[in-house]
Amino acid sequence: MSGWWIPRVLIACSVLSGAACRSEGQTVARYGVGRPATRSEIAAWDIDVNPSGVGLPAGRGTAAEGAPVYAAKCAACHGANGEGLPAGPALVGREPREGFPFGQNLKYTRTVGNYWPYATTLYDYINRAMPATVPGSLTADEIYGVIAWILTRNEIIDSTAVMDAASLPRVRMPARDRFVPDNRRPGAEFR
Repeated sequence: MSGWWIPRVLIACSVLSGAACRSEGQTVARYGVGRPATRSEIAAWDIDVNPSGVGLPAGRGTAAEGAPVYAAKCAACHGANGEGLPAGPALVGREPREGFPFGQNLKYTRTVGNYWPYATTLYDYINRAMPATVPGSLTADEIYGVIAWILTRNEIIDSTAVMDAASLPRVRMPARDRFVPDNRRPGAEFR
C-alpha cells in the first residue's frame, strides 16, 4: 500500500501549520504564507478505512453489479478472472488452502483469497489507488460491487451477498488469523 501515508502527512502538516494561526483563513505569522486547511478540505482527504470498518461510506454492491465494473476498469491490469497480468497482481486464488508458507516457499502467489487479512482494507486500497490510470474515480457502489466480485471469485462470500458498510467488516478472510499484531513498544527495549 505505498502512498497510504501521504494524505495523513498532508493533514498533519495542515493541522500543524494551522496551530500557528489565530483563525481559519489567516496567513501563518511565522512565514507569511499559507493558511490552515478548512474542515471540508481535511474531510476531503480523510478517506481511510481501518480493519474494523471505521471510515466505510454509504453505498452497496453485489458481485453481479461489480462484474461489469471489474471488466471495464480492472481486468486490463488484473486479468479477466483476476488471475493477474504483468501490469497488475493476481487478485483471485486460494492456494494454498491450508498453512501459510509464504515466507518459506516463494512459489505461491499472494492474493486476496489466500493472503489478505481484512476485507475492509480492500475498500481503502481500491478507493485510493484504483484503477491505476484514474485513482479515486470509482463510486462507493462500484467499489463495493468490485469487492463483492473479488470475494465471490475467491469463494469467501456467496455470490448473492451484498457488500456495504455493515456487511464488509463481518467478512472473515481466510488469512485473518495468520497475522500477528505488532506489540513492540518504542524506547530502549525496542527490538
